[in-house]
Amino acid sequence: MGRRIATVFGGSGFLGRHIVKRLAEQGYTVRAAVRDVEAGMCLKPFGNPGQIILQACNVRNADMVARSVEGADVVFNLVGLLSQFGKQTFDAVHAEGAHNIAKACAEAGADNLIHVSALGANEESESQYARTKGAGEKAVLNVYPTATILRPSVVFGPEDNFFNKFAGIMRFTPALPVIGAPLIPDVKFDGDLDINLYGDGGAKLQPVYVGDVAQAAVNAIDNADAKGKTYELGGPEVMTFMGIMKRLLKHTQRNRILAPVAYPIAKILGGILGFLPKPLLTGDQVVMLETDNVVSEGALTLQDLGVEATLADVILPTYLCRFKELKNQSRHIERRI
Repeated sequence: MGRRIATVFGGSGFLGRHIVKRLAEQGYTVRAAVRDVEAGMCLKPFGNPGQIILQACNVRNADMVARSVEGADVVFNLVGLLSQFGKQTFDAVHAEGAHNIAKACAEAGADNLIHVSALGANEESESQYARTKGAGEKAVLNVYPTATILRPSVVFGPEDNFFNKFAGIMRFTPALPVIGAPLIPDVKFDGDLDINLYGDGGAKLQPVYVGDVAQAAVNAIDNADAKGKTYELGGPEVMTFMGIMKRLLKHTQRNRILAPVAYPIAKILGGILGFLPKPLLTGDQVVMLETDNVVSEGALTLQDLGVEATLADVILPTYLCRFKELKNQSRHIERRI
């Protein structure tokens, strides 16, 4: 039997790089279907010469998608947007693109399709991101009913766009936001004055390590029970937004004010920043934060795909250390010497 072929749409992305590496280690010929071939060159060292092939593809183009899928045994769809810009809209990528990939897989006779969606995907959601992710899942299952759907929560790791983003902001500002604080603080007086600025600490999230998500995706390939099923992937801890900011300060050894930001204020800020090509925050992201992003009770999880979730405190220090203040870094070096 010849070498198996895996096509990875979005292979040069944050999650894609981890999946491509694992596929190469398992002996697959990996076809990385990417919009920017030059940006995908970083994948080449993960395999032997000729093992990782870069192929230009835009998931909005059905013909390009079909060529990328041709001859593949397994296909991964990792393509997603955090914000819209130009023709790269949530509808075009999350729904239309997902349909193009699933249809091509069905026509090409691919053995497996692993579709990475998002925790909270729901066609009825007020968030356009979550709504189009839900539409994408439906479009995939309509034409490829045995697809495996993975719904990760916030994914973290050395190149993430979450902890790194807020750590970067922290380097230049005296405060970190706690999105989801009450608009009017809760004031109580029972002998002593008690002012609660943060409410419950904002939405609950369940950050999951990128390596765990990648391993779960690869494990799903030869798992016959995974076909046609949906898995919700979260880490071992549920954290509030404020808890995440505190965790960030802990691992960077910085002192910052935790600034309460109510949802209405955050939506205004996100609406303004949303006009930028790569916004720090959008109004739609704030809408998503109004709902807890945690694994549902009774859902299939990482463990059902043979993966033990990794604690955030094991991974975060390995890459957030670069955001420590120089004096703290010097002390750390001195102690090691």
